[in-house]
Amino acid sequence: MADDLQFNRRNFLAGSAWCSTRALAGPAAQPGKPNIVFFMVDQLSAKWLWGSAAKAIRTPNFDKLRATGVAFTSTCVSNPICCASRATLATGLTTRGHGVLQNGYELDPSIPNFMQQLQRNGWRTGAFGKLHFHSQYAGVHHDYRPYGFDVVQYTEDARAGNWLDWVEREQPQYYKNALATIWAADIPELKAYGPKRIDLGSRIKDVRRGFQWATTEFPANTAGRYTLPFPGFVSQTEWITRHATEFIETSDRARPVYAHISYVQPHSPFCPPADYMRNVDESRIPEPAGIEWVNDPLHPHCFAQTEGAHQTMPSDWRTTRHYYMADLTHLDEQLGRVMKSLEHSGRADNTYLIMLSDHGELFLDHGFTGKGERHYDACVRVPLMISGPGLKQGLTREEPVQLEDIFPTVMEMADLPLPAPRSIGPYLKMPPGAEAYPGKSLLPSARGESVARWRDELWIESYNNIGSTTPAFWARTVRTRDWRYTMYPGGQGEQLFSMHNDPDEQHNLAGDSGYAAARREMRERLLEQVILQDYPHTRHSLFSLGVF
Repeated sequence: MADDLQFNRRNFLAGSAWCSTRALAGPAAQPGKPNIVFFMVDQLSAKWLWGSAAKAIRTPNFDKLRATGVAFTSTCVSNPICCASRATLATGLTTRGHGVLQNGYELDPSIPNFMQQLQRNGWRTGAFGKLHFHSQYAGVHHDYRPYGFDVVQYTEDARAGNWLDWVEREQPQYYKNALATIWAADIPELKAYGPKRIDLGSRIKDVRRGFQWATTEFPANTAGRYTLPFPGFVSQTEWITRHATEFIETSDRARPVYAHISYVQPHSPFCPPADYMRNVDESRIPEPAGIEWVNDPLHPHCFAQTEGAHQTMPSDWRTTRHYYMADLTHLDEQLGRVMKSLEHSGRADNTYLIMLSDHGELFLDHGFTGKGERHYDACVRVPLMISGPGLKQGLTREEPVQLEDIFPTVMEMADLPLPAPRSIGPYLKMPPGAEAYPGKSLLPSARGESVARWRDELWIESYNNIGSTTPAFWARTVRTRDWRYTMYPGGQGEQLFSMHNDPDEQHNLAGDSGYAAARREMRERLLEQVILQDYPHTRHSLFSLGVF
């Protein structure tokens, strides 16, 4: 990429940071303010929506969004785990900026997020589905209103909570089967659940212990991949859609809305409604990328112990992929319902619609399932599409994008300034634009404009997934258009892949003397990024800059 199109925090420190100069809007909503809708899925790689796997399914609504909007095809998450990635999305901060290092940490609602900014400036805000700013083991009936939501109907991976309560109340004939889908039975709240304080956890374990997942039509069903044991309209997925579309259609038309629509699927266990299995052409499902690391002397030592690791490819890989792809077609249908809801409510022409995922799914590439510290393309690169007023249609942008860019993008959509950290006292003289956010608005790119001084590298980091606590599982990655370099601490391993010549990441070049210069350059980039991850200063526990 040409030098005049690069942006990174080295440029910022030289005085080239972007900052908003727009005046703060008043509290009352003004005519013409746009609606903003997030259509978010969990654990979807760009590779599976747009790559060879896409040939196995039809996704007319995802295709329509791409045709009427802008696709950012080089979007990578900076920490491929649920809580950390969603905290970055909401706050615009790096992992160390917001302090949510990994799952199990909770996002502090006192750290400014874009939902609060919209709410304070006239938007009616609603959250539907998965948020994951709280640990799910801390409970299944959290109050998410302090994060900036007027209306909340949430349901998450644990499945207990609002959706399950609805099933028991409105669809009791499917309640036992719904209990069978709850895999996290040891959440403390489940030991004394609801007004009657029942031991729901024990009941869930009893149901799951004898549950028959396999059916005549789908004998390959297991507890880890299955067709839903109830109709699609009972599913979490459609429950989320119904609440979201009701919010869009019943909110006052004179007031703009922000709808945060976030699905649990296609996160594992892969569990589409049975009817959607027919939407997949299994013969066109591509083979997983090979398990190259087993015979690589430099492979990260933690790999064999990580989530869903296989040292030989499972013989049923195609079947596993079938369930996941079927889930995608179900989600595609939900996107169509949301689009129709915007049209029926008269909001479509003045709505920014953002489709994205919090991280990828390895999907048995390299022998892994899940995400986390294995920074292969399927883990870190996610789909991002944006449509809306004034944006190009059918445009593809290839510049490196991270989820840190979403916060400033939403602020520009809303014509609001980025919130600045508090600074008092006579000591600190901050230059204009100092303490800017690490990301940059994507709207100029989405309008087809030439954007000066864009970043030329992506930063990705992992701490621990739920099954580890030691730094042996920590990973730090720098990715450019040409290279992906990952380092694990304490001599635990390193990887260098040519993204141009080896997009499936099958040949680790970290120990090849012929690529010593590339390895050295990428290590230098990584070291500088390690330092800059603490800039801007964390907002966590900040009273004020420039004081003692």
